[in-house]
Amino acid sequence: MNKMDPVPGTPYPLGPYFDEMFGGGEGACVREHYRQVYARFSGSRPEELALKQEAVQRRMMEEGITFTLYKPEQLQPLERTLPFDLIPRIIPPEEWRMLEAGLIQRVKALNRFVQDVYNEQHIIKDGIVPRRMIVANRYFRPEMMRLQVPHNAYITTSGIDLIRDANGQYYVLEDNLRSPSGFSYLFKSRSIMNELFPELSFSCSIRDVELSLNRFLSTLRSLSPSGKPDPVIALLTPGEYNSAYYEHAFLAQQMGIHLVEGRDLVAMDHKLYIRGIGGMRQVDVLYRRIDDDYLDPLAFQPDSMLGVAGIMNAYRAGNLAIANAPGTGVADDKAIYIYVPEMIRYYLQEEPILQNVPTYLLSRPEERDYVLGRLPEMVVKETSLSGGYGMLIGPTASKEEIAVFAEQIRQDPGRYIAQPTVQLSRAPILGDGCMMPRHIDLRAFVLMGAEEELHVVPGGLTRVAMKEGSLVVNSSQGGGCKDTWVLA
Repeated sequence: MNKMDPVPGTPYPLGPYFDEMFGGGEGACVREHYRQVYARFSGSRPEELALKQEAVQRRMMEEGITFTLYKPEQLQPLERTLPFDLIPRIIPPEEWRMLEAGLIQRVKALNRFVQDVYNEQHIIKDGIVPRRMIVANRYFRPEMMRLQVPHNAYITTSGIDLIRDANGQYYVLEDNLRSPSGFSYLFKSRSIMNELFPELSFSCSIRDVELSLNRFLSTLRSLSPSGKPDPVIALLTPGEYNSAYYEHAFLAQQMGIHLVEGRDLVAMDHKLYIRGIGGMRQVDVLYRRIDDDYLDPLAFQPDSMLGVAGIMNAYRAGNLAIANAPGTGVADDKAIYIYVPEMIRYYLQEEPILQNVPTYLLSRPEERDYVLGRLPEMVVKETSLSGGYGMLIGPTASKEEIAVFAEQIRQDPGRYIAQPTVQLSRAPILGDGCMMPRHIDLRAFVLMGAEEELHVVPGGLTRVAMKEGSLVVNSSQGGGCKDTWVLA
């Protein structure tokens, strides 16, 4: 009997979860779309797979594919390679078509919501979203009111986090709309798998992700307000000490755009320029990977050293496109998330294809009382934070942690939302020559250019909770990743 077979007496337990590779019930079997992958990995010697895993981590270190972990107990942040598992996650074509349609629908509605909030505010006047949810939102930018955004494309890049429950039903967990990260890990995961398992990549007929890099570039070009056939595009990074700097450098190199820091730019005469040896070059499109607060010290945080003084003047004058538009965070606040299904009905006159996880708004007294009575069963999130920060996972929290969160909720209930604990689906990872189940989610990436031209990168980034039983998949909290294959 092969050590990896998912049958009684072997290390792979199925449990009360949806497993991506294996069907449940008596005589658990490999799902049809995983058969080739399962045969390849179950037929390989553990020593061979261990060598491939070592080669991956060595390559990541050599190429600087790292992520910085920030933990309160550490005086210095820890830089490490992102854990990468060799067994891909596979999505059959009919499943992906549903996800793709749902993602496009959702991002289109969210973009119209942001446009509406900073202009006519119809959704507020019609009583769909309460005004207080907007004006009290820490990401709402009054500076964006009535500002003409090129092509009305506020949300150029988005990372929508999807999960599956015990029945295999997909839900949207979060909308990341400010400057979502993970693109580089998606593309690098695919190149690693193509190099290590070329026979699998070709025999499984997988949809290409490399073409999405070209689509990314054409999306940014389409935003240019100048109408030039070859607009100047720059990626603004906080610098090499940022946790996602590898991604910034990778995307700039792959798309052939300028990688700049604030000190490389100057705003003059309501235009933005790159300083260079050959003189000044006017920037048409700025793909920024810094937060609104640091973008322009004249408009936002006055002591910022990361942005450019006067950049918002160039934006207001219509001489510059910024992706994503400042103020898009008003739509990825976790309290606003509750209203996205209504946004879809309101702006598109359609029923949502992808559902939200059931969510409680703790500013509502009856929902707060319900959650406080069931905190050990709940996941509580601070509405303005992401990356796994400001969370309580009730089933794994201590009594002391639950008591602290309960008091914080009572003190400031509007800061929090709560959701029932969803048992995320699982997929096998390699460990000690065996397949071991770990919980996963999927960050899907959606690009939006001019005229609401949308593209969903086929597959996205599967994030993995590397610790047994853990539900925390965020890279900033120690999670890893897998390549994600969409079958053609």
